[in-house]
Amino acid sequence: MMKNFLSGRLTLDALPHVWYTVGGTVFIAIMGIVLVIILTKTKRWGWLWQEWLTSTDPKKIGIMYMIASTLMLFRGMVDAGMVWFQQSVAADSQGYLSASHFQEIFTSHGDIMVFFVTMGFFFGLMNWFVPLQIGTRDLAFPFLNSLGFWLYVAGAGLINLFFVVGGNFANTGWLAVAPLSELEFNPGVGVDYWVWSLQLSGLGSLLAGINFMVTIIKKRAPGMTLMKMPLFVWTSLCSTVLIISAFPVLTATIFLLWLDRLFGMHFFTVGFGGNQMMYFNLIWMWGHPEVYILVLPAWGMFSEIVATFSRKKIFGYVSMVCAAILITLLSFLVWLHHFFTMGAGADVNSFFGIVTMVIAIPTGVQVFNWILTMYKGKVVFTSSMYWFMGFISLFTLGGMAGVLMGSPPADFQVHNSLFLVAHFHTMIIGGAFFGIFAGLTYWFPKFTGFTLNERLGKRAFWFWLIGFFVSFIPLYLLGLMGAPRRLDHYAASTGWQPLYITAAVGFVIILCGIATQIVQVIVSIKEKKQHRDTTGDPWNGRTLEWSTSSPPPFYNFSVIPKVTSREEFWEMKKRGHQPRKHYEDIELPKNTGMGIYVSAFAFLFGFAMVWYIFWLAILGLVGIIVCVILRSLDDDTEYVVPAAEVARIEASRTRA
Repeated sequence: MMKNFLSGRLTLDALPHVWYTVGGTVFIAIMGIVLVIILTKTKRWGWLWQEWLTSTDPKKIGIMYMIASTLMLFRGMVDAGMVWFQQSVAADSQGYLSASHFQEIFTSHGDIMVFFVTMGFFFGLMNWFVPLQIGTRDLAFPFLNSLGFWLYVAGAGLINLFFVVGGNFANTGWLAVAPLSELEFNPGVGVDYWVWSLQLSGLGSLLAGINFMVTIIKKRAPGMTLMKMPLFVWTSLCSTVLIISAFPVLTATIFLLWLDRLFGMHFFTVGFGGNQMMYFNLIWMWGHPEVYILVLPAWGMFSEIVATFSRKKIFGYVSMVCAAILITLLSFLVWLHHFFTMGAGADVNSFFGIVTMVIAIPTGVQVFNWILTMYKGKVVFTSSMYWFMGFISLFTLGGMAGVLMGSPPADFQVHNSLFLVAHFHTMIIGGAFFGIFAGLTYWFPKFTGFTLNERLGKRAFWFWLIGFFVSFIPLYLLGLMGAPRRLDHYAASTGWQPLYITAAVGFVIILCGIATQIVQVIVSIKEKKQHRDTTGDPWNGRTLEWSTSSPPPFYNFSVIPKVTSREEFWEMKKRGHQPRKHYEDIELPKNTGMGIYVSAFAFLFGFAMVWYIFWLAILGLVGIIVCVILRSLDDDTEYVVPAAEVARIEASRTRA
């Protein structure tokens, strides 16, 4: 288990020595060198550190979340392409990937897209718009916000570090199911990289969840009761409740797995009274709430978008709130439908099957309310609405497949097949990714002051929608034909290859959509088409974030608004809102690099635990403790923006 005190399991064999680790290492090195050259030539090191890396401004932290998530999205899409290409050529042959390498790619794709892409984008959007929508200048705990982001970055770095040091990743599936993840079947460092990257990012997510929940509960503007909050804030609150409730389960579960691997504790092995089914129960007690953690914020954004572009108030606000709360509660009661085949018995399976179908009711309430909001409205079909309509079509398809699999007899037929893979991707791509794209398009003027190119946005949507159907409808068919998931090669006599090739073609179409989105951003920056409303609202937005200029000042609001309506900005415009001329001093948190230092030591600790370099792990742990103590002794955490400076900034922004 431990070769020597100084280097643990780390040997020269861990250096890159196969084509994909060498290629990954070279790519990372080139990108790092290019970045260093650019920052050195432009003399931007100090600016980068002072203005961005150490910032406690939630808007800047939100931008950094989205930049990091975009980079991880490209990594996850490369993994997806490799999987599809392998399956399209591996009839009666091994293809170009070994069985183990294929499973490593399959595992990393799932973890990256869930933990480091989807959650990263939503935390970025929540950092931007939760404070703006509830009328506050910052989150409740600015330092925790910075620390949560840098722990997320540390986890993202660790999950990619095997390219440089290690040579392999977990080949267990994205949830590292036992006993495949136990030491007997995975003696290398791949599973340990999985464990510690998720521990770091999971801790960051937990801190962020606590921060947002406290912010929403305690820092709303005067007059904003819970039932006056925008629906995006409501769904963000529900999502953070799920994070706070579910992520400790994930942390405990993978820590027990690590104890199994390091000390032979036998929590999840049959020896000495262990039980591998306990791992399935624990991991899915986190895993199914995680699905709603990913989609609930998107549904809140859809509610804002549909109301805005239908020129109507959202239909059934109270029922939308009740539905979100009910989904949050029921999401904890459906985890066992992920393994109906374990032999729990008819009573247990029936209960979880019924609850699985019941949770479709509040979900259907939201869908029908969105449709009724559009009914008799003056609907404007912008690209944001295109993403919403695409979501409705995909979510309806995926929801029907989910209800089908909620029936234990049907699930016995399609369990562990590509039908399940297609269902999951339908829900997450339609429910979460399309929501991210809709929200980014809708709020892009708030980020930048100008709108995205609509023509290219609609073109990107069609690439994504058509590419999705071409990719995943074949997977539904393959699942019904008996094709199991995680299959790296198969017999040509099955007749599956044409459908695998079709799915790979769909992936190419999706890549065209991504390329179009990149071009859309570049063209939009060149055009800088200004939004149409000088009050800061490009499409007659209804909620409070549009009451500020676009982009908003670093302090968000010069004067904290008093809220009288669920659609406060709409009411301001009807009242003929005039900016207040008398300003007061504004207190804001200072920038701090302590979040980076803590996360750097946490990264060092995680790396050391992967390789059993325990002296280095102790050093990392001591560094974390020292940084936290130093931070706790730092009372000077705020700086004051004088009223005169606020007045000058507001005057300059009004002229602009």
